[in-house]
Amino acid sequence: MATNFVQDGRMLDYTNSTSAVITSGQVLAVGAVLGVAMDDIAVGASGVIAIEGVFTVPKVSAAEISQGETLTWDVSVAAFNNSAATAATGDITGPTAFAAEAAGNSITSLAVKFTGVPGTVKA
Repeated sequence: MATNFVQDGRMLDYTNSTSAVITSGQVLAVGAVLGVAMDDIAVGASGVIAIEGVFTVPKVSAAEISQGETLTWDVSVAAFNNSAATAATGDITGPTAFAAEAAGNSITSLAVKFTGVPGTVKA
């Protein structure tokens, strides 16, 4: 193995610098990349987040989403919206996540494929 190998990159160490506990399964923005907390992470503690994989996560209830559609992470409601949604400041769009399944109106969660590829953070 290469002497400079650190980790495979599908999971990253993450330090919780917020004022609240991060719960297992919570979606996190790390710069322009989205990930999912693998366990609870106490304030000031470090834990592991997955930036690749398929996870069931919150969805904007009114959004109509097609399988394979790139998604917008809506930071104001901590849920994914469809690609037609108008991004607001801090929202993340682009190739960082796409719908692994279709989900219609009134559905509040869906399976999302996290790619580990940076998206675009709306300024």
